[in-house]
Amino acid sequence: MSDILTSLAQDCRHILTDRPGPEGRGKIAQLLENLLADPANVDALVPLSTGERELLYEDPELGFCILAHNYDSPKTSPPHDHGPSWAIYAQARGETEMRDYDKIEDASASKPGKVQVKRSYRLTPGVAHVYNEGDLHSPTSNGPTSLVRIEGTDMSKVKRFRYELA
Repeated sequence: MSDILTSLAQDCRHILTDRPGPEGRGKIAQLLENLLADPANVDALVPLSTGERELLYEDPELGFCILAHNYDSPKTSPPHDHGPSWAIYAQARGETEMRDYDKIEDASASKPGKVQVKRSYRLTPGVAHVYNEGDLHSPTSNGPTSLVRIEGTDMSKVKRFRYELA
């Protein structure tokens, strides 16, 4: 693990131990914004050889994960939440258009929920955004992008319901 990643993991652990809720997540978003302001830190955390989803660190006690994402072509994800967890997206390179949604109809195992767009905004290099439990959003990039993402738990192991536009 690089010194940058080790320091980030330790800082996240301290923050989440002291402030496990939205306030602590906001502090981690600020930490990421400061960290990603330095191109050397971006290169250390998300080298251009990074794949679309690489787990960099999973905390053995608190369960949060630090991931790196590198997309070499346009990418769109459908509306989603992070189930019982949360996530912080921090733009490292390129731009991501984010949309936040209002839930119109609940999802279930047998049918997708319905959403409508609440707002759109751009994540540009050095900008981080917190998505708390239940926040519905979707990212779209029109070209190469890189992100650092911190999740409250490893979302690849969490079953989530689908959502679609109303």
